[in-house]
Formats: sequence, C-alpha cells, structure tokens
Amino acid sequence: MANTPSNMLPLGTKAPNFELLDTVSNTTLSLQQLQGKAATVVMFICNHCPFVLHVNPVLVAMANKYTTKGVSFIAISSNDANKYPQDAPEKMTIHAKENHYPFPYLYDETQEVAKAYDAACTPDLYVFNADLDLVYRGQLDDSRPGNGIAVTGLDLSHALDCVLNNTENEKLQKPSIGCNIKWKN
Repeated sequence: MANTPSNMLPLGTKAPNFELLDTVSNTTLSLQQLQGKAATVVMFICNHCPFVLHVNPVLVAMANKYTTKGVSFIAISSNDANKYPQDAPEKMTIHAKENHYPFPYLYDETQEVAKAYDAACTPDLYVFNADLDLVYRGQLDDSRPGNGIAVTGLDLSHALDCVLNNTENEKLQKPSIGCNIKWKN
C-alpha cells in the first residue's frame, strides 16, 4: 500500500473538460452534462485501493447529502485495467452498484483526464465552484486506514459549505494520501 500524496493543482484552475464512459449508465458523459449548479466534486477513485475502500461509505453519504444542495459528484477511475483487471469497467459497474454510488463512475481509459487534473492518487478530490474554478483539492479528512481516526469527511464538507455559503475557505488544504494511480507504460 503506497502512500502517494496529491499534487495539489493550483487553486483557481478551470476544470479540464472531459467526455468519458459512465460504467453505471453505459453512456458517455461530459463535465458540462454533470456539473452541479452550485459546485462540482471530481473524485479520482478505484475499486481496490484500501484508502478508497476506507472512505467509500462517507463519500456516498456526502454525495447523498450535498446533491440536494446543487453539488454534483463525479467519480473517475484512471487505473490501467490491463495490469489491474479488478479496475476494469465491468468491475466498476458492479462496484458502483454494491456501494450504492449515487454518482456516475467514469472510466478514463486513456488516462488523459487524470493527467489533465494532475491526479496522483486514489482518492484524489477536487471541488470546483459554479464557474468550474478550483476552490479545493486534497483530502477528505485526516483518517487513513489503520490510523484510528474516524472518517468524517470534515475537510471536504468544510470546503463545500464554504462554496455554498459564498465564504472564503481559510482552512489549510492538505493533500490527500492514497495508492498511486496505476499508470500505463
């Protein structure tokens, strides 16, 4: 289990556009189709990473809570499915259903989207405002598998509350830590 930190894309960066296969609906979806009225959360995750498995229930709960407030959640897996078949699109479909994902789970086969977002690990989280400007990137909270800290989603929920209340997020934005994205050669 590698401890890879996020690269921390500069705040204010415009959300890179994409069109990717949603493994839940089996349709191609774009950022414009999925963006939220108030905010958009883009999450780089995968099926097998222990860091993602550790936070999955809270990601689902947060998505269920915040989508009613105009926040869209988008999950993307960019792992090389040839080397990591547990992250293949058909397995993503099963994983999304088993975990009751209330958000699309997109497959970034070429890994171009992960590169455009400068994603490094799973989970890697990004919050964009209504204009798709980056206002938060980093960790869900301080919890990691085995560190004894409860998963609360505190950092992400604070960032979303700031966007929704139109207030500045003055909290230190800490990088996420997780498994590295499984890059193709």
